[in-house]
Amino acid sequence: MSKFKRIHLVVLDSVGIGAAPDANNFVNAGVPDGASDTLGHISKSVGLHVPNMAKIGLGNIERETALKTVPAEENPSGYYTKLEEVSLGKDTMTGHWEIMGLNITEPFDTFWNGFPEEILTKIEEFSGRKVIREANKPYSGTAVIDDFGPRQMETGELIIYTSADPVLQIAAHEDIIPLDELYRICEYARSITLERPALLGRIIARPYVGEPGNFTRTANRRDLAVSPFAPTVLDKLNEAGIDTYSVGKISDIFNGAGVNHDMGHNKSNSHGIDTLLTTMGLTEFEKGFSFTNLVDFDALYGHRRDPHGYRDCLHEFDERLPELIAAMREDDLLMITADHGNDPTYAGTDHTREYIPLLVYSPSLKGNGHLPIGHFADISATIADNFGVDKAMIGESFLDKLV
Repeated sequence: MSKFKRIHLVVLDSVGIGAAPDANNFVNAGVPDGASDTLGHISKSVGLHVPNMAKIGLGNIERETALKTVPAEENPSGYYTKLEEVSLGKDTMTGHWEIMGLNITEPFDTFWNGFPEEILTKIEEFSGRKVIREANKPYSGTAVIDDFGPRQMETGELIIYTSADPVLQIAAHEDIIPLDELYRICEYARSITLERPALLGRIIARPYVGEPGNFTRTANRRDLAVSPFAPTVLDKLNEAGIDTYSVGKISDIFNGAGVNHDMGHNKSNSHGIDTLLTTMGLTEFEKGFSFTNLVDFDALYGHRRDPHGYRDCLHEFDERLPELIAAMREDDLLMITADHGNDPTYAGTDHTREYIPLLVYSPSLKGNGHLPIGHFADISATIADNFGVDKAMIGESFLDKLV
């Protein structure tokens, strides 16, 4: 019998909590990640007030530096710790796949100097459209359409760019390149980037609308991922007939594997919380697992190096956390974590190799305290343990410590 009938896992995308032990092996614009600290530097530089996460234990998480996130609580309402990444990568897919129990020993390919001519030429031949070569490099998604959107509107050329993640992104004005055509081109790009030397985690369709000087990306984004190379705990739950609900881009990250209820993409973090609340309120969701990604921290503020916006985004989530807690049933468990760091005060615009925080709360818990400092996959091992299925490749359950 399950200790908790439902578990809700919320990933605050990129909300790291200090440099990982191996952070200096990862660089950001030539600077090692060893001094990165997303939450610590936001708190130090612009202030941070997240009383609801603090109440569960955010400020009680053990720190190696003198930097503080938020004040510690004398008597937290939940359990808390930080977790280290085993896998060789600091991207979205690697983080999420490891959270679900995989160990990624060979990182996906990234293209800091842009994609090779062979890939661009193949896409041109398939699509019948030219590719704007000047855009072919790591780029901010909003800056690239500001810089090349007017040209695309005149010529119909494709805007292909990358980022710190192992992704190929295609931006297209919906009035110039219809969505069906954009999706078809992205599906072709996916088909030619499934093995080295161009093994990419995702192909992302990035549609936008508007006029020069006032472009806006739409909610018609589509991610085309590769499937996990081994069964994850999502797969184990699905195979056991247990409900798995995806909110936001989770289903895309796992290419649908193991997800039997996809609640759709988020238009914003707030919309994602609304969708999660709807999911939690479903009468048919009696037992199972919900998995939510809130990406605005990363996409809107981390990569754009905007600590003020990042802080405000954290405040917004914290203000809505009581709604999630109020929607919980007595035998629900809520886990709040991240997938990597993205220190908005750091060099470059890349993710940062950091520990991730973990906050654990249930109305049924009587105790509280610091859980062992473990690894990302301990989350999925605990979920597997709760529902009586096998864990995936790695991870150690902390279920017995939740009392």
